Formats: sequence, C-alpha cells, structure tokens
Amino acid sequence: MGVGGKFWELLKPYARLEGFDFLRDKKVAIDLSFWIVQHEAAIKNRARNPHLRLTFFRTINLFSKFGAFPVFVLDGTPSPLKSQARIARFFRFSGIDTSTSTGVKEGVSKERNSAFSKCVDDCVELLELLGMPVLKANGEAEALCAQLNKDGHVDACITADSDAFLFGATCVIKCLRPNSKEPFECYNMSDIEAGLGLKRKHLIAISLLVGNDHDLNGVQGIGLDKALRFVQRFSEDEILNRLYAIGKGDVLLFQDGVTYVDDVIPCSDESSPKPRQSHCSFCGHPGSKAAHFKFSCEYCVTANNVGCLKKSQRFQCNCLSCDKVRKEKDQKKHENWWIKVCSMITMEPNFPNDEIIEMYMGNNHGMFPEDGSLLAWGDPKTELVVDFLAYHQSWQRSFVRQRILPMLSTMYLREMARNPNKTLLVGQYEFHSIQRVKIRYGHQSYVVKWKKAISGELSCAVPVEWSNIQEEECIEVDDGPVDLLDESIDPQIHVDGYWILTDETPALVCSAFPEEVVKFIQKKELKEMKRRKTSMIRSEGSSEMSELSKPQGVQLSITEFYRSTKIQSQAKPGEDLEKLSYNLGDESSKQKRKVSGPNLSKAVRRRLLFG
Repeated sequence: MGVGGKFWELLKPYARLEGFDFLRDKKVAIDLSFWIVQHEAAIKNRARNPHLRLTFFRTINLFSKFGAFPVFVLDGTPSPLKSQARIARFFRFSGIDTSTSTGVKEGVSKERNSAFSKCVDDCVELLELLGMPVLKANGEAEALCAQLNKDGHVDACITADSDAFLFGATCVIKCLRPNSKEPFECYNMSDIEAGLGLKRKHLIAISLLVGNDHDLNGVQGIGLDKALRFVQRFSEDEILNRLYAIGKGDVLLFQDGVTYVDDVIPCSDESSPKPRQSHCSFCGHPGSKAAHFKFSCEYCVTANNVGCLKKSQRFQCNCLSCDKVRKEKDQKKHENWWIKVCSMITMEPNFPNDEIIEMYMGNNHGMFPEDGSLLAWGDPKTELVVDFLAYHQSWQRSFVRQRILPMLSTMYLREMARNPNKTLLVGQYEFHSIQRVKIRYGHQSYVVKWKKAISGELSCAVPVEWSNIQEEECIEVDDGPVDLLDESIDPQIHVDGYWILTDETPALVCSAFPEEVVKFIQKKELKEMKRRKTSMIRSEGSSEMSELSKPQGVQLSITEFYRSTKIQSQAKPGEDLEKLSYNLGDESSKQKRKVSGPNLSKAVRRRLLFG
C-alpha cells in the first residue's frame, strides 16, 4: 500500500517512460514479498505453486531480457505499528467491529503466517540455486530496497509500495511489462521535486496526514489535496517542526507568504481602513448614477462623451477599492481554511507519531557490508535447479533446461566479454554465427546459432542430460503465463541435435564477439545491395518489355486479332503502322457504330466488320 489517498495518482504525471534497455547492466532491488502477494491470489487456482513459477520466470526474464542484475530483499520482523495496522485493515475489509474484538486491543503477532513463510522459503531456495543475492531486512523490505538505492548499491527499486520514497529511494519502478511495445513508468525523486516542489520530509508529512502502512487513519478530515496544499507552504527543514508545533495547539496563520503565531496578523497600514467607495448602479464604476448619466466616467469610453455603458451580467470592477476588498475576502477565506486544518491536526492525539518519523528517517534497515560484498551474482547450479523444479512443479527436465538456457547464454556472453578464453556454452555448444535480426514486441535481438562441439573429450566432460535436451519432447505445462513478465523464453532447438538458436541482445553479442557482428553486418549490407540491384534490373527490364511487346502480354480478342492482321497485310513498305492502325481503327469504329443496330443479324454484322 504505502501512502494512502491515491498517492500514485499524484505522482503519475511526473513519471518517466523508459524503454526496454533502461535496466541493461543495472542493479535493481526487488521486494520479493510484493511479487508473491501480488499474483498469488490471482492464479492460485490455475497453477501449481505459483510463487515458484513466478519467481523462476521473472528472474530469468529480468536477467536475460532486461539484462539487469536483480537483488532480492525479504521482509523482516514487522514493527508493532505495522502489525496493528495489518490487523485493523483485515477487520475493516471483513466488516468486523474492532471495538468488540480483542485482537487489536491485546496486541497481534509480529510474525508472518506459516503458509506465507513457506512460500518465501521456497523462493529463497530457488533464487540461491540460481545464483541470485538475497538480503533480509530488519523490518520492511521496501525500506532496505530504498536504503540500497539511496546509498548507491543499486540503481533502482522494483516495488509498488509508495513509501519507498519516504525511506529515501531515488528511483522506483512500479510495474514492468517486457512483452509489450509500451514503455514502463519510472519514478525519479528529482522529477517529483521539480514538478511538485516536494522533498523527502514533505512526503513523510503527507503520509502522516493522510495515512500510511503504520497508521491507516491519518488525520480525520484531511485528504491528499488538502495535505498537499498544507505541506507546500513550508520548506523541507521546517515542515516536521511545524507539525510538532500545530500538534501541541499552536495555530499558525499566513499573510502574504509569512507565518505568524497566536492568531496575530499585523496590519500593513496603521491608519484605519477606508470604507468602500460608492459605485454607479448603471455602469458599475466608482461614482454616482446621476453624474454618469450626464457625462461618461473615466472607465467608460463612449461617443461624444455622453453617458456610460451598461455593465454586463458578470461585471467585476477593477478599481483599487474593489481590488482591496477582494484581497481581504481571499485572505479571510484562506485564514478560515488554515485555522480549520490546524484544528483538525490539534485534535488528533499523539500527532505526529515520533516512532513513524524515526522509522522513515532511519538508515539501519538491514545488515550488510558497506562495500556491498554481499551483492554478488554466482553461476546457477543448473542440475540442482532442474531437480528442484522437477520435484516441486512436476516439470519435465528438458523443459526446465530449455527455460534456463537464456540465462546461461546471457552469462556466457558476459563472461566472454570479460574473458575471451571461455569457449563453450554449458560445456557443449560453441558460438557459430548470427543468423538474422529478430524484432519482437518492438525490441530488436540477434538470433544466435550455437553449434555442438565435435571433440569427444569436451562432450564427455559434461552431464549427459544436456546432450539429450534436443532429443526429449518439450512438454508444455498447463498453467500458462498469467502476467506478461512471467512469459517464458523458448529457445529454438533443431531436430538433428547439433545446434541450437537463442535470442540475444545485440549490444551483449557485440561486446562478446565483435568480429562476428561486423561480419554479420557486412554480409547483411551486401545482401541488401544485391537485392536492390536485382530489383532495379527487374524493374527496368519489365518497363522495356512492356513498351516493346505490350500486346504480347495480353490475350487479344477475336476482333482485335483480325484488326491487327488486317493492318499488317495492308501496310505498304515505309508506311507508318501506327498511323494506319489509327485510321483503320477510326473507320472500323465508325462502321461498328453504323452496323451495331438491333435490326441486323449477327452474321451480317460479322461480315460487315471483317469484310
């Protein structure tokens, strides 16, 4: 949830739309609990162990499709305030009266329920087998994600909890859709500050006023719009101090952007305010109607300076006296609004809550070295992953190997870019060539051909299961992908078993095999030149043939056939055939018009036409 009051809708106009390669070679912190909770209820009746399925496919897609380095963060022990808020939310949505229930009054358990904890443990075991770093927070997972982002250990956070900004996150990604041409939304704290003028402490103040995960109610009667208008009056350094002062009963008033305490507003003019000047009821300007009837006032311009113009229905006088009255009314209206808001805050007991502020402003949400040594990505234990998913998901072993192959090929290309001595993919396949360019969902990739090594020594050194990946039939599971991020990547496997095809990122292939990429581009350009040259020759040849032998390409009717043979037989040497055909054609058309009457028989018309 995070901050209440539709907080994401407030930030949405300031989100950046990033493309597919935004996370390429970047570290991202992921709230694992959010992944599990978000989709478990939606697909629990359609898939076997949905938490494992989602974690497996999402991790592979993030690592291979997006090229990111994911860091998974687990929830620790929730604070007592969070536990109470969680129980209160349960009672609220269940329709149970909390006044009669003893669960909230007596306290609640701080630990997760056993079923959810079992799901988290299964996902952690799978992630560790895949070689992904997993960290555990002291409290909220989004708090540790934000701390990693703020300290520069990761480049972004993937979570839907908006209070990640309150914990100090600078870049938050709410949702990813890789199998779509549409870009995803990325929220940067710098853009929020530039658009709304809000910094971290401002957001904390808004959460205290409208409610958050640790205090669902906030201040009664204050919504998001009212809270935004309130906090924008103060700077970041004084906003929290002002909340403390108002909570103690000090009512603050504003005049021309200056704050005053104890309901005292100094008057800018020591003399008593002048009464409002009388106005004409006809034109609405200062003066009397009798005077304006004879001569027009200085505000009205009429012909011959006789009489004023009648005021419109929504007339508003702009003289100094009226302008001053309007300013006084606006100031009084603002003062009444301000006093009302301050009264609402004063009536709230124990406001603001020091424990919530300290939790948001703290910087000790997890135990890890400052050098980031725990953020290390290892090689996946492939055979253990195959055994794990075959046991928990009842998937065929060949199916698991096919789905994990894109991750292994991505790791292989990264290793080749750093150390070109590594030669074989999964110990069996070597890079052969780039087949073609593939565009899917608007994203470009290279189709890479991997050829199986012929050397018997190399093939015997690897498990025999990988050599059978192409021989076993790929059996699809019944639980199809529910979320776009969960769609699996299907490597193309040739039936003869000697080579495979995978989709790889062009930049990654170029860094690993630059010579092969240059060769592929040159070959592609040469093929394109040949295609263009052939098409030009064909177009020129077809145009010449159409000019020289235009009638040969169309089957002539019997009338046109006899007419063309008659022209050739009657033509004299040196006579223009085109002119003769024109004359004969003209005569035949005239004759045809003459003999085409309905009174002549068909035989007579034919003899007249063909002589």
